[in-house]
Amino acid sequence: MKATVLSFRRGRHNQKTNQLLLAVKGIDSVPLAVGLIGRKVAWKTKSGKLVIGKVVAPHGKKGVLRSRFRQGMPGEVLGQEIEIAD
Repeated sequence: MKATVLSFRRGRHNQKTNQLLLAVKGIDSVPLAVGLIGRKVAWKTKSGKLVIGKVVAPHGKKGVLRSRFRQGMPGEVLGQEIEIAD
C-alpha cells in the first residue's frame, strides 16, 4: 500500500523529524486509519538504503496517519511516496 508523506509532525516552534504524517488514498476517516496502526513503513533512499518505521496513531479527523522512525528523516522525504506493509 502506498502513502504520500505530507509533513513532519510539528508544532509552532519545533518539528519532530523522526515522525512523519502520511496520507493514504482511500483512507479518509479515523476508524479506517486506526486499522493501519502497527504496520511497518518503509522508505527507500536514493542510495538504496531501506529506512523502516511504524504507524503509531491517527492524526486529526481526516484519516492522516502518524509514523515514527528511530532516526530523523531528511527533508527530501517530504512529498514522496512511502510503502506501508500489508
